Amino acid sequence: MNNKEFAASLEKRTVKFAIATINLSTNLHNTPEALVLRNQLTKSGTSIGANYREANRSRSKKDFKNKIKISLSEASETDYWLEIIEELNWGNNNINELRKEAKELIAIFTSIANKL
Repeated sequence: MNNKEFAASLEKRTVKFAIATINLSTNLHNTPEALVLRNQLTKSGTSIGANYREANRSRSKKDFKNKIKISLSEASETDYWLEIIEELNWGNNNINELRKEAKELIAIFTSIANKL
């Protein structure tokens, strides 16, 4: 797989992840506390792919690296919110899959950032 194909597949992967986090957040309770988690999870979970897409359309290597690091940071934050939801037993059956995917995204973006 060349770089262009990898970038396209990772963009699709981050879209799927964003949709999965939105689906999870819509199933959380409707309490003030859960609303905070819903908002935070949705923002960070969708920001991963948005920043990666921006990285792929960046104007400089420096801009690319910055967007990759933001994607990494957002993936880490998303895993944090997923961990809290998991510890509270508020998640559905696929919370383990989401956490696994978050960790894989963290590893991918860490690898990309380290190579720059």
